Amino acid sequence: MRRIALITAGGAGLRMGADKPKQFLTLAGKSLLCHAILAFHQAFDNMEFVVVLPADQGFRKDLLLQECGHALAIHFVEGGATRFHSVQNGLRAIGAQLKDQADEAIVFVHDGVRCLVSPSLIQRCSQQALEKGSAIPVLPATESVRLQTAHGHHPFDRNQVMLVQTPQTFHSSILLPAFEQEYQEGFTDEATVVEASGQLVFLVAGDFNNIKITRPIDLELAAVLLRNRD
Repeated sequence: MRRIALITAGGAGLRMGADKPKQFLTLAGKSLLCHAILAFHQAFDNMEFVVVLPADQGFRKDLLLQECGHALAIHFVEGGATRFHSVQNGLRAIGAQLKDQADEAIVFVHDGVRCLVSPSLIQRCSQQALEKGSAIPVLPATESVRLQTAHGHHPFDRNQVMLVQTPQTFHSSILLPAFEQEYQEGFTDEATVVEASGQLVFLVAGDFNNIKITRPIDLELAAVLLRNRD
């Protein structure tokens, strides 16, 4: 079965306060986006890629190919107005490929700024998606949780809270049809879209090192984690 990584890198990353979208910031000599791509290639050397870029960042395609290696099979698409629409654009490109090939695939949807995703997590998600149709990596909450309501706030049992990561991984026969439905504001990730289509989703153990780069301090932490991993 084919494996296709849909890497979402269509955001502006304004909270970083940098002069470029955060997915193109460098870590140990490579962009965050390239680190993510290479992790998927390490997990499966026949991995195919669809990378979603901002409409005004198309000039980075050749730079990214040069950085990550021209031998990688990368198809680029433009991002949309929301994450849902960006992923939808990528999935429609994947659907066209699968239709031509009369084939099916395991599709990984991954945040391009989760640069420390490990090959072992990718492989774990792939195996469960093959067996159950989906794999949503999650971590248990480790801090106290309070629930905000219209009437105030109150403590909430953190043992009932799971923190969601990517790659959110699905069999193509589940994910592609789900993204043909109309957008809803409650669509915060791929799992919510698939559930709205009537399908169950299944969780898998995530990785505490699989952090999402959002603020400058996250980039500093990623550098430490990368050095310790090497």
